[in-house]
Amino acid sequence: MSRRAVLLDLDGTLVDTAPDLVAVLNTMLASHNRPPLPFAIARNEVSNGTLGLIRAGFPAQASAADLDRLRLEFLDIYLRAVCINSRIFSGLDDILEQLEYMSCPWGIVTNKPHAMTEPLLAKLGLTSRASCVISGDRLPERKPHPAPLRLAATELGLEPDRCIYVGDAPRDIDAGRAAGMATIAAAYGYIRQPDDPYSWGADLVIHHPSKLLDACDRLEPAGKAARRA
Repeated sequence: MSRRAVLLDLDGTLVDTAPDLVAVLNTMLASHNRPPLPFAIARNEVSNGTLGLIRAGFPAQASAADLDRLRLEFLDIYLRAVCINSRIFSGLDDILEQLEYMSCPWGIVTNKPHAMTEPLLAKLGLTSRASCVISGDRLPERKPHPAPLRLAATELGLEPDRCIYVGDAPRDIDAGRAAGMATIAAAYGYIRQPDDPYSWGADLVIHHPSKLLDACDRLEPAGKAARRA
């Protein structure tokens, strides 16, 4: 590999958490006597985090106090069902094993809070395998700010330009580029229909998790135009 570390976003990039997160949202909606949100619609909000899901299910709740109350309710339900149907995206576990075999460290940088990240990784057996985990409340800044990615590079003992960041949202690519990392857009993730991952400015775009290692091998120093992998 031309790089020495691979960092990944969590929801929609490394792990398909949509089944559990959408189930939590629909549990909440039922408790508030609201109709469920179709999975295909709610799934595309997962990369926008808890608040994105809540806003999709409760569009009339605009005040900060209401949103915070609903967020705490969501977290309470989710922590009791954090990994029922969530799975590592098909093909990625093999990729992680190959990275480990090559002594190439990999880690996670997510906006997901630690209280939701840690039990999910534990259930999936990823806690001890990841060389670093930067959750969304680790620093005052969150993606698209580059600080969490720079912290990950520091914890790996590498300069940012020795890392690749992989994500399924524009904020991921913005953060990676601002941190000085090469970037890969995961177009297999939670991409809304009108979104065009090729417009995000990533160095490469992949459409299946199995393409990740090949994409990493192809990458040169950051700044190349996005290409299909």
